[in-house]
Amino acid sequence: HSGARAASSRPVFLLVHGAWHGSWCWRRVAERLESTGARVLTPTLTGCGERAHLMRPDVGLDTHIQDVVAVIEAEELTQIHLCGHSYGGMVVTGVCDRLKYRISSVLYLDAAVPSDGETMITQSPGITPEAAAATEAGLRALAPDGVAMQVFPDVTIFGVAAGTEDEAWLKRRLTPHPLKTWLDPIRLTNGGSDRLRRSYVHCVDPVLPMASFPAHYARLRNDPSWSVSTLATGHDAMITAPAAVADLMLSQTVGG
Repeated sequence: HSGARAASSRPVFLLVHGAWHGSWCWRRVAERLESTGARVLTPTLTGCGERAHLMRPDVGLDTHIQDVVAVIEAEELTQIHLCGHSYGGMVVTGVCDRLKYRISSVLYLDAAVPSDGETMITQSPGITPEAAAATEAGLRALAPDGVAMQVFPDVTIFGVAAGTEDEAWLKRRLTPHPLKTWLDPIRLTNGGSDRLRRSYVHCVDPVLPMASFPAHYARLRNDPSWSVSTLATGHDAMITAPAAVADLMLSQTVGG
């Protein structure tokens, strides 16, 4: 059984992408983590990326949580270092709630941090009902068919520079995102990521406009149950600063 023991001593990273993205966006980070001997899984959520053909009206937040839970169970993973980017913070919070005993650490990379009953819209700290309604109206306008939120025409909001290969890559690879996943309230019966070793990393150069992430950063930096830091890059840090993101993830495996 020495092979099994050796395999289990490798750090396991499970990286969850955000809206409009897919497994592909983690490629540069995954290569760096794998070069250290780690095992890296980057599941694509239903209806996204290379699973865009599975877009359906009933694909919701629970579908995406179950996508990741199913990978963990099928691969028999334990001692996982989990990371959620952006909307992926909703997903990893649900995964932590269901499989807490299998998670070693969780890193929220410029990501949503919901409490029980909150949606991707209402998890924004201090949001008013009026602002939430306006945001929902804007998202519904992105999804004229009521199912799929279309990709923003200007992908530079994600932090890639105009006229670069990265901009062209995002334009080729981003896919519509299931609207329902942003409107569904999360159901947490086990405190989400509470009591786990958890980090929040806020991307500040530039800050993604109209997002909850600056408010989460401000809220959590005074919370002793969180390790909080900033990264001087744009929202899609796994594309624009992959070495820094990989280093942050590797630091999760040390101590604690």
